[in-house]
Amino acid sequence: MKHSTTQQTRRGRGPARRIGRTLALVLPVVLVLSGTLAVARVNWSGNPSHPVLTAADASAAGASSRAATRAPHQVLQDRLLTELQAKDPGVALTHLQQAVNGNPSLARHCAAIARALGRAAVRVYGPTRAQSYARPVCDTAFASGVAAAHR
Repeated sequence: MKHSTTQQTRRGRGPARRIGRTLALVLPVVLVLSGTLAVARVNWSGNPSHPVLTAADASAAGASSRAATRAPHQVLQDRLLTELQAKDPGVALTHLQQAVNGNPSLARHCAAIARALGRAAVRVYGPTRAQSYARPVCDTAFASGVAAAHR
């Protein structure tokens, strides 16, 4: 009489072998995808546009969250107004033109920023001296701001 144990062991190797084969196929795919996602999140440019917050930075981030929600043109306008008071309107207008050239999305706000600089220049320097700084930045909006503030 022959035993049929050899046929059963070849055919029915059990669920462990099936699970092992499934893992052998799925695990490399999961590892490749997670590695790809990890590499994609790294900032390779060297410019920390989205820095990782540490515990020490968390409290500072809460204080500056209001500044982070401001639009770039508002931040630029505030910086240029401060620069106008510290230096002169000519420097602020030059930096406005450089900012618009460097970031074309600011062009639609250029005239409003230049008018605000013109109004501030009248407050700081008076209408005659403020007008002497006028340049053709943003279609002479600075001059129109000076004229509007002088009225």
